[in-house]
Amino acid sequence: MSDGSLNQSSADHLLKMEKHRIDEDENQFPDDTGGKLTLPLRSADQREDFHLDIRRGGIDLKKGRYQNRVRSIFVLARIDFGGAPHRNPDGEEIGCPHIHVYREGYGDKWAYPLLPENFPNSDDKWQLLQDFLKFCNVVTPPKFKRGLFG
Repeated sequence: MSDGSLNQSSADHLLKMEKHRIDEDENQFPDDTGGKLTLPLRSADQREDFHLDIRRGGIDLKKGRYQNRVRSIFVLARIDFGGAPHRNPDGEEIGCPHIHVYREGYGDKWAYPLLPENFPNSDDKWQLLQDFLKFCNVVTPPKFKRGLFG
């Protein structure tokens, strides 16, 4: 969208859209010593490009983020773990881990608790990533090489 905004129905549609890796590269999953990855994804019809961002804390080893973006700037969904609680625009505080889902007019400023039916084991960072990929409808995820702690 040229005006720099994304309406809610478009954001919901983009989040539900099938996403696929664009190559067969094997990517090193950031382990508990930190690191970050940005991996490209593409819609099945090849018309939309997405990014999967993975960040793991270097100083605070339990801290990290999994994020799905579209059109480079719009965060459709993001999970924050191991960090501080998040304060929503209405003043409500949401503990960590939590998920941010795009909300028209606010972008990724609203957080919600992780629902156990979608994220049954948020303590396992590898499983949390798998559940996040499913939540974002990444049908063919990037290939990962897990490190000693990943």
